[in-house]
Amino acid sequence: MICMKSRRRFVIGDIHGAYRALVQCFEKSGFNREHDLLICLGDVCDSWPEVNKVFDTLLLVKDLVFILGNHDHWALDWFINQNHPDEWLMQGGEATRESYPEEVPENHIRMLKEARFYYRMDRKLFVHGGITSGIPLEKQDKYNLIWDRSLVHTAMHFRNSGSEMNITGFDEVYVGHTPTLNFGQLLPVKACELYMMDTGAGWPDGVLTMMDVDSKEVFQSDVVSNLYPGVKGRI
Repeated sequence: MICMKSRRRFVIGDIHGAYRALVQCFEKSGFNREHDLLICLGDVCDSWPEVNKVFDTLLLVKDLVFILGNHDHWALDWFINQNHPDEWLMQGGEATRESYPEEVPENHIRMLKEARFYYRMDRKLFVHGGITSGIPLEKQDKYNLIWDRSLVHTAMHFRNSGSEMNITGFDEVYVGHTPTLNFGQLLPVKACELYMMDTGAGWPDGVLTMMDVDSKEVFQSDVVSNLYPGVKGRI
């Protein structure tokens, strides 16, 4: 009898076009794209030059939960409406445009159009930016879900004061968007019930991080700029 390996559940931080880093995380974790769950916290777009390959790779994952990030929102506006504000281009958008020298594949567009703003699993919450405590999820402002950093700042305040407490009502909350480089860390940072998963893959000195949600085992890429010599991360 063949024993089927238990299904594992993973969360991954902001990828930002770093396809080579994504491949390393998959290899180091032993991720099974046919069997395991992957929750992507958003911002697959912008900064590094292989956004198109990141999309193609994620589309091969049979059980993928994709959460919209602010950079994905910008990219979707370009995908659909050809809008390209200078703010986006200066924060990595040019790398996304350059990764599509021809037409953007329909399944890439559909992936962003169908993305979630948050995902609940058990008593865990997954969101790109943050939430406003005390407001039901279905009534949260969508702009805040992809842009907000106040939840992270509140959690870090309690962490730094040594008086951590539950600030959301969830057992665990996984967020991207705010690089842990801001706190001098290349590993995910835990504050209150938050796990900050953006370990700076969009920046030259950052890495991409993937975590087993159940065991909390962490798998990381090399420093992304070492995977793209001669290319500057553009966030």
